[in-house]
Amino acid sequence: MSDTFLTAAWRHLLMLNCEMDPALLQPLVPRGTTLDTHDHRTWVSLVGFRFLDTRVLGVPVPFHRDFDEVNLRFYVRRETGGEIRRGVVFLRELVPRAAIALLARAVYNEPYTALPMRSTITNGPPLRAQYAWRLNGRWNSCGGTAGDQFTLPAADSHEEFITEHHWGYTRQRDGSTVEYRVEHPRWGVTPAVDVVVDADLPALYGDAIASFLVKPASAFLADGSGVSVRRAVALPRS
Repeated sequence: MSDTFLTAAWRHLLMLNCEMDPALLQPLVPRGTTLDTHDHRTWVSLVGFRFLDTRVLGVPVPFHRDFDEVNLRFYVRRETGGEIRRGVVFLRELVPRAAIALLARAVYNEPYTALPMRSTITNGPPLRAQYAWRLNGRWNSCGGTAGDQFTLPAADSHEEFITEHHWGYTRQRDGSTVEYRVEHPRWGVTPAVDVVVDADLPALYGDAIASFLVKPASAFLADGSGVSVRRAVALPRS
């Protein structure tokens, strides 16, 4: 039996990156992992993208194949058997369908929330991606415009650090951790200009974390690709 849980295409990824006080994230780090840094700085990313042609266990789910997602994530690493696995931890993931949120919470215990959402992708040139969600009676949004052509990020660059984390880690209700692999080729990236974040971030993430998200330190778009999400595996409690 295949260990692939989900396949899809992730496209038009808007990645808004903010330096974060590691003391705020440390209590949220799943057991068995440690905070990952780049240039000795700790990062979180607000990411909006299109989820396309989604299939669960190889089967397309009617009315749930194409949708938007906006998430806030930070970066961790795990060393096992001489291998360094670089991964992400999600603080909150927004999707427009309750069934998607329920499935992700049930299978991975991921912090999904279902809200009304919409997106506008203007292929241009230049390409612009805008993602919006309705919270507490108002539309919130984030958006950015491609400033150049998409190119593969340089080795050891900030853009490579943000895009090349191929593992997911999630704390479970009993305090244990599950690990899953996300497979995709390297993505082309381009700087994002005319960046807009018009959102009630404290309502989603709390005042302390939201205070670091007011103005992204870096912003870029990634073109995306097909992805495969593997089944989750529980880490040893030791």
